Amino acid sequence: PFFVKMKEGAEAKAKELGVEFTAAAGKVDGDAAPQIEAIENCVAGGNKGILITASNDSVIPALKAARAAGLLVIALDTPIGDAEAADTTFATDNFEAGLLIGKWAAATLGPDGVKNAKIGMLDINKDNISVDVARDTGFLTGFGIAVPDLKVMGSESDPRVIGHESSGANPEGGLKSAENLLAKNPDMNVIYTINEPAAEGAFQGMKAAGKEKQAIIVSVDGGCPGVKSVTDGIIGATSMQFPLLMASKGVEAVAAFAKDGTKPANSDGLNYFNTGVQLITDKPVEGVPSITSAEGAKICWG
Repeated sequence: PFFVKMKEGAEAKAKELGVEFTAAAGKVDGDAAPQIEAIENCVAGGNKGILITASNDSVIPALKAARAAGLLVIALDTPIGDAEAADTTFATDNFEAGLLIGKWAAATLGPDGVKNAKIGMLDINKDNISVDVARDTGFLTGFGIAVPDLKVMGSESDPRVIGHESSGANPEGGLKSAENLLAKNPDMNVIYTINEPAAEGAFQGMKAAGKEKQAIIVSVDGGCPGVKSVTDGIIGATSMQFPLLMASKGVEAVAAFAKDGTKPANSDGLNYFNTGVQLITDKPVEGVPSITSAEGAKICWG
């Protein structure tokens, strides 16, 4: 759903600016081969620019080749692993997104709850995709767990972390991940999820075990369905991103580049634009700014 909304934002801005727009995608998160093919097609087809949320670092050589051929390459949602692979980035600070839900979870549990927490981590997969790593390690840091290597998932040794499971960022994977983690520790009471579809699956897994009231679930994305899950009590808190803004800003940048060769740079001269993050919860805690799900529903994915 996140990428569907991102595509809608790009299409709308392209129509407004009179820019020709095409889109391509893999079948699942982490599916890089279709992205590489799409990048090569953009170069062969004479495109002026590429907007991409990279599946993983295997797309880097193709992106470098695209830049060498004269295309403007813009990363959306998360920076690419090699700074030479993109001209700029329009993205959420995914570490900050994770940090916010980690702080919220810790404050919600209180000191004794934090000390005795049993945490399940639902990532995308084991490939250390940058968005996956940033949200995962951000959450743990916000919760107060030491993470020795912020570039690798699972580097922590804290016994409160039951384990990391690959959810595929979808409901089916979230359900299976919750089942696997409950098998390791049936007292799991905190569940971090890479995104809201995975969170929905995790809730269903807990519900099937009769433990849906046992754990707080936190997530990232802030899509309209995810915000409703906060309203319904399925998700305790989620960090909202703004994919429509990312995509529209990206299209504007390509249009400007096609017109006169101008490349985007923010006021600091840097090639990174933070499009913001907002914590959504109906159970606010002191020291962690947030808005309600009712307020979030008015701006979800704007």
